[in-house]
Amino acid sequence: MSGRPTLVVVGGGLAGLSAALVAADAGARVVVLEARPRLGGLTVSFERDDMTVDTGQHVFLRCCHAYRGFLRRVGVEHLTTLQDRLDVPVVLGATGARARLRRTRLRLPAPLHLAPALLGYAALPLGDRIRSSLAAFLIGRLDPADPRVDGQSFGSWLRAHGQGPAATEALWELLTVATLNATADHSSLGLAAKVVKTGLLEKPDAGDIGWSNVPLSRLHGDAAAAALQAAGATVRTGVKVRQLERATAPDGGWIVTTDDGPVRADAVVLATPAPVTAALLPPGAGPELAGLTELGDAPIVNIHLVYDRPVMAGPFLAAIGSPLQWVFDRTGSSGIAARHPGWQYLAVSLSAADEWVDRPVAELQPIFDQEVRRLLPATAGATLVRFFVTRERTATFRPAPGSRALRPTQATALPGLAVAGAWTATDWPATMEGAVRSGLAAAVAALNGADRPVAGDGPATRDSDAAKTGSPSADPPPPDPTAADPPPADQTAADQT
Repeated sequence: MSGRPTLVVVGGGLAGLSAALVAADAGARVVVLEARPRLGGLTVSFERDDMTVDTGQHVFLRCCHAYRGFLRRVGVEHLTTLQDRLDVPVVLGATGARARLRRTRLRLPAPLHLAPALLGYAALPLGDRIRSSLAAFLIGRLDPADPRVDGQSFGSWLRAHGQGPAATEALWELLTVATLNATADHSSLGLAAKVVKTGLLEKPDAGDIGWSNVPLSRLHGDAAAAALQAAGATVRTGVKVRQLERATAPDGGWIVTTDDGPVRADAVVLATPAPVTAALLPPGAGPELAGLTELGDAPIVNIHLVYDRPVMAGPFLAAIGSPLQWVFDRTGSSGIAARHPGWQYLAVSLSAADEWVDRPVAELQPIFDQEVRRLLPATAGATLVRFFVTRERTATFRPAPGSRALRPTQATALPGLAVAGAWTATDWPATMEGAVRSGLAAAVAALNGADRPVAGDGPATRDSDAAKTGSPSADPPPPDPTAADPPPADQTAADQT
């Protein structure tokens, strides 16, 4: 083969956008095919009344090097905030008391830097804090890649190491439920250990939290579209892919069949959800891809509340012993303050949301309005002026014990064909970091497999790999390229008030 290769990326979520960017930067001709009318996958925004709303709330950590590289590549890192040290305000549901999980300013080597934060965490009795510090040390000695570790539940390990219900809820699930989208009893110990080790233990500043100051569509889809256009790539939205097949000799390659006709390619990256990928993969892609549908999926629900006055200070808080989980102030990014000065828009993010995903708004509104009022004293006298719900029913794969064995590598057995998505083998849970890493690895695998080598030494699953690309390191899987575009908020009009 000679000349510039053509890479078709199916799916315009973070995984697909990352693959497209790294391939375009390496000199490939890139075509992105996205079924929906916009890019960004599940990290998108929509207009409702006089505000801009993200379908889900997403944060990142300082250790998310590949994702932060994506932000730099598309020129929007300045539109985010990153804490100078981990600081999580916590409200205790039982009493309304406050605590903080906060990294010390003392310059201690990892993992000793974590000890002052745990020992000063007032949400737990002193004895539990000491036992939790010892458990953290033991987690640091686990190998997340060991099948025996991955096959065990995080909850069972915690119980076996002296972590009772209070420590599990107030500390370990505070850290892992939002990241894994599963409770401790339903989470792989390997994935939980990855979160704790990488986010808290390996480097003192790794767990510092970052968030977007603008709507996610502006941060991801819009910025990536501009960067791809500047790099000479072609982006086609509203294009559904129906079939993928090998092209005949002499040129070989691939034919991607869409509703608008065929697209020829030297290489293809399928950056679609696992079930969609399984349906599009041609025979011979590899035995490990046969079990993709076994990964399953897990929902996330977001509760949106607008009050006629400020009721919460700070960008976010976490709640334990309460259905609230995490509460974010999205007033600034939504633009609502320009039209309604003094109003505050809060978004409650509910992970592992099987309990909530099918309940109607009429049931959810009194529960969450009353809980916000119970735990935030500033709501006294405030009027709830808006309430609505967004639901991501297939937000992530289920990180169950043994799920590591179901996650395929990005390279397939067919030359020039790779898969991408946070559900692939990235060593990370289904986060924005995992999605970006999968896209980087898939682009390299697809072009190298098509005998069109690009810079890189294989799957970009190490921090150094991500840094070398200068490109995109969650998040949830990108959208289904074979399905119609659903309503952005809550899927059904009946679920919005």
